[in-house]
Amino acid sequence: MLKIISRSETDTMNLGVRLVRCLKPGMIVCLFGVLGAGKTILVKGMADGLGISKDTVISPSFVLIREYLPARKSRSSMPLYHLDLFRLNNPKDILGLGYEEYINVQGICVIEWAQRMAQLLPAEYLKIELEVKGKTRRLIKLIANGKQYRMILEGIKR
Repeated sequence: MLKIISRSETDTMNLGVRLVRCLKPGMIVCLFGVLGAGKTILVKGMADGLGISKDTVISPSFVLIREYLPARKSRSSMPLYHLDLFRLNNPKDILGLGYEEYINVQGICVIEWAQRMAQLLPAEYLKIELEVKGKTRRLIKLIANGKQYRMILEGIKR
């Protein structure tokens, strides 16, 4: 486990940039935290790290899934798949969402409110818990589930 203190939205976005540069196509990032903890801010940073305008990233709570593609002249060609399960409480609703199409594809899959699909998660993924510790301060815990994700944590520590 890696613990990081973020003192601002900029810190959280910068962590997203660093994180995504260590990820490979097909990797899954599961985000846990209360409303306002900074989950979407972290995703904005990940998008920015992939060459996707962070301004296009919004919480997909009402759409459930958003697909972001990098700009043509980007340093990356990996898409970002952003799922938000906040409004879904029933596993049957999650199954009907077609989430499997976004898991292990040639992009990065980020799932907000991943606890709502706990029994459906693959064995290996990166778990990120965001805890509110003040108006702008967050404790961010990165927990690796699987060997390839432990290597990701080592890359972020550098």
